[in-house]
Amino acid sequence: MRTRFGARSWLLVKADDVDGALSTIRSSKSPPADFRFFEAYCLYRQNKLDEALQSLKSQERSSATMLLESQILFRLNKMDACIDIYQNLPKPKIESVEVNSVAGLVAAGRASEVKRMMDKLGVKANNSFELAYNTACSLIELNKYTDAEQLLLVARRIGQETMVSDNFPEDEIENELAPIAVQLAYVQQLLGHKQEAIEAYTDVIKQDLADELSLAVAVNNLIALRGPRDVSDGLRKFDRLREKDKQNFHLAPGVDLKLFSKQRESIYVNRVLLLLHANKMDQARELVAALPDMFPDSVTPALLQAAVFVRENKAGKAEDILGQFSEKFPDKSKVVLLARAQVAAAAGHPHIAAESLAKIPDIQHMPATVATLVSLKERAGDIDGAAAVLDAAINWWSNAMTEDNKLSVLMQEAASFKLRHGREEDAARLYEELVKRHGSVEALVGLVTTVARVDVKKAEAYEKKLKPLPGLKAVDVNSLEKTSGAKHDEGISHVRITETYEEGKSKAKSKKKRKRKPKYPKGFDPANPGPPPDPERWLPKRERSSYRPKRKDKRAAQVRGSQGSVARDKHEAGATSNTSNSKSNQATTTKGASQNAVAEPSKPSSSKSRKKSRN
Repeated sequence: MRTRFGARSWLLVKADDVDGALSTIRSSKSPPADFRFFEAYCLYRQNKLDEALQSLKSQERSSATMLLESQILFRLNKMDACIDIYQNLPKPKIESVEVNSVAGLVAAGRASEVKRMMDKLGVKANNSFELAYNTACSLIELNKYTDAEQLLLVARRIGQETMVSDNFPEDEIENELAPIAVQLAYVQQLLGHKQEAIEAYTDVIKQDLADELSLAVAVNNLIALRGPRDVSDGLRKFDRLREKDKQNFHLAPGVDLKLFSKQRESIYVNRVLLLLHANKMDQARELVAALPDMFPDSVTPALLQAAVFVRENKAGKAEDILGQFSEKFPDKSKVVLLARAQVAAAAGHPHIAAESLAKIPDIQHMPATVATLVSLKERAGDIDGAAAVLDAAINWWSNAMTEDNKLSVLMQEAASFKLRHGREEDAARLYEELVKRHGSVEALVGLVTTVARVDVKKAEAYEKKLKPLPGLKAVDVNSLEKTSGAKHDEGISHVRITETYEEGKSKAKSKKKRKRKPKYPKGFDPANPGPPPDPERWLPKRERSSYRPKRKDKRAAQVRGSQGSVARDKHEAGATSNTSNSKSNQATTTKGASQNAVAEPSKPSSSKSRKKSRN
């Protein structure tokens, strides 16, 4: 019974039917102890990492369980524990333990320990193309991009030679070497060779490889490199990574399980940014709403939610979301508070921006932060608060033991600020301290001008410390003050003006104009120019003296009276009774005739008269 059970479970795992294998193992009330390992492996394949790790704890420690546990810890991003297990694995029994060890160190951010670990194990980077690839990744983390590029080229050559000798198919070779191609493109991107990187990413995407992980990284890096250019093409490329059955964007299981959390987050972030550039706000809002559950420990979802609200002109909601996140996660609040300050300042809420910056203690003394806070508080009308910021920064730098001390700069700006806002005594005290500490001439000038408003004698005492300007020793200041100013001497000025005019005239005469031959049209003979051109050739035709308007239609000449009037017959005109009222009757008849002409434009009388006029 146990043999049949074990064989079935093993075959299901080999057939990649993880769900069927897990259900078979759990259907038995008392499965064999050996197949508890397969249960943990199936849970690991289903990405139920915590359950898989818990299942392994009840089993004996062996090379297989240690290796699976290290893989689970690697997926959980617990790199230090993963490395500890790799270091305790028996090397002769486990193949490529050095490959996984280097990968774990790189993922844990301990790339500087790779060389020491490889020397301890007695291995070299060119032992295998996998080890060369992982070592190159450690060099990338150490910013040694040129060395990483050379080692990646070595890894590709070793991989090609190894797989060709093992009679691998060509498509399988390309699939195995796809991570190296993507990493080479990434190095080109880091080295600033943008066009080469774009071409390399595009080639990887066009090959349509079976390696979903390399395809996802290539698509994401290409979109990040191109930025907002060709947004629709970027969204189409992202659609190749999505799960087809779901309406909203979600990575396919094959991609989602293989990517690190940071890589998945980067893909979702770039997707949201493309949606914002494409002005697809509904899709962006839906995707952003799902990100906090996917990445609960990340700051990025809150920043993206705020970005969506800002794009919708809802700065107040963006400020609220960022403020709530900073209160919930104070250890991650620095970036969030900076974003909140920027949103509030752009929205015209200086008090909220200043409040957000004031909650970041480790940057309060920096000159840029101090200047920003003072400006924001001035805009908000909080002059006392702005002065308090300057005083706190001066106090911090007074006690700081650093080479690049900013105390003098801040004191100078603080004195100028207080003088601008009518606080002469505070400004004078700052200027006086600057003069005593640094002996600055600029501070001494500021001190004299400031103290002169409060204590003239003290200002005169400090004024004596100013060095006299060169060339002013012979000038008697008292006599200059007694004079009423310079007098205008007409004679001297007239002579000077005349002399200047004569000089200019003589210079103008001395300059001889160069005579140039006139340019004639082609075929023109100046000796026989022919008749002169018409002087009116530039005038419009109707303004020329030779212009004659065209004759109007003869029928128009026969029309008499106002427009639309009708001629009356002689007997109708003779029937008019009162000759004394002829003018008024004529006006009335004309008016009535014009109205009839408008109402009945085609009367027989008017048509006859037109025929007669033509005859």
